[in-house]
Amino acid sequence: MRLKQLINGMEIVDFQGDPDLEITNIAYDSRAIGPGALFVALKGHAQDGHHFIGDAISKGALAVVSELPQRSCSFPNENGGAMIQVPDSREALSRLAVRFFDSPFKQMNLIGITGTNGKTTTAYLLESILAAAGRKPGVIGTINYRFSGHVREAPVTTPESLDLMQILREMADSAVSDVVMEVSSHSLDQGRVRGCPFRVAILTNISRDHLDYHRSMDAYFEAKTLLFKSLAQQGAGDPARAVINVDDPRGKDLIKLTDAQVMTYGMGKECDVRAEEVNVSRGGLTAKLITPKGEAEIGSALIGEFDIHNIMAAAAGALSMGIDLKSICSGLRLPKGVPGRLEQVRNKRALALVVDYAHTPDALLKALSAVRLLTEGRVLTVFGCGGDRDKGKRRSMGRVAGLQSDMVFITSDNPRTEDPGAIAAQIEEGVIESGLKDYILDLDRENAIQRAVKMAHNGDLVLIAGKGHETYQIMGKEKKAFDDRVVAARAAS
Repeated sequence: MRLKQLINGMEIVDFQGDPDLEITNIAYDSRAIGPGALFVALKGHAQDGHHFIGDAISKGALAVVSELPQRSCSFPNENGGAMIQVPDSREALSRLAVRFFDSPFKQMNLIGITGTNGKTTTAYLLESILAAAGRKPGVIGTINYRFSGHVREAPVTTPESLDLMQILREMADSAVSDVVMEVSSHSLDQGRVRGCPFRVAILTNISRDHLDYHRSMDAYFEAKTLLFKSLAQQGAGDPARAVINVDDPRGKDLIKLTDAQVMTYGMGKECDVRAEEVNVSRGGLTAKLITPKGEAEIGSALIGEFDIHNIMAAAAGALSMGIDLKSICSGLRLPKGVPGRLEQVRNKRALALVVDYAHTPDALLKALSAVRLLTEGRVLTVFGCGGDRDKGKRRSMGRVAGLQSDMVFITSDNPRTEDPGAIAAQIEEGVIESGLKDYILDLDRENAIQRAVKMAHNGDLVLIAGKGHETYQIMGKEKKAFDDRVVAARAAS
């Protein structure tokens, strides 16, 4: 595509060079540059892409988008190059990506799910409902990106705008009809989904998370609201819709901030979608779902009492898209559950071993409350907290674990570049504050899991929290293979 076509309509501070250059690819990482590329310099938290402009040009970049004037740069090719200064490189990247990949969302419905907890489970449920309705869904989320039999690892929950548009183009070319996307607060704050015309936006809940980035709960909530404030008319007679959990106090605030049509869900009788007669066992969940389209008895393999909210969220999202109640009930069955979300680990001793992704105080409380209902004996909890992340939640998570468990094993999660012992000590403060005396501190996660499993008796339940579906552990800057499910099953052999 010609450069002038790509940048047409963009806000440009200064332009130097040839507008007729043929651009063959776009990159925001100088290591991904090839001949004919347009390099977009982004300012990040760890690195600033402006420092790598010279590297990008030396590797063949024909044009550079930057927030800073770069007139001193020289291009080695005989035809020269182009320097484009813009006020906001991230916004420019989003616009460039949409144009370069020819607005891939034009023939697809985009459904965005945001919230602290429940995004992944809700996405799996909604994907299953769409498939049951005869649609061809794709998913972009925490566990992976998947569509039409293709599955790829998810390095982040919501990709950078350029990567997102490339994935959406692949989905569009595979005739995907609906894209279910987990939308993180980081991606909203950084404008990664700025160019996405969402037809439906779903809020699961709001509780403490990512305060190392957002600094305050108000700032975190404000980032989440961007998804709903941006909802706009998607065509004649087809307005965008907001699906909001009004059992969450922030849900009622959010209703006032969106101009979209709102469908509410929750346990209250005033909700558009609600549930009654909820029963949970290790075999799954049953309930009566009450909706504007009628009532239905539903069943699910999910075993968390809190999962009824994820079920209602998915059902409300589907209803807002005009999907019939029969397809919704069929899709909700989801026989295999969701990887790493209260996932039961089969083992030779037939012990109750459950792995969950809970890595916030609220998520850990919900997970422990859920498994307590399913346990005759003791609840033994193994968990840690990630390094280089929100330090303020560690003590709270220790207190939650201590109050809700019969025994706690404090261990490492993904310590990254922090001292694992220092992280564990902060968790330990919360456990001590809870009054629980029966706890063990073991920084070797595999060893901590083995000890918990060996101490468990029939009737007890071991909850291994924090990493869920992850198949690695990050120690320092090294990522090594590690899967809680595999370790737990082996320990019970």
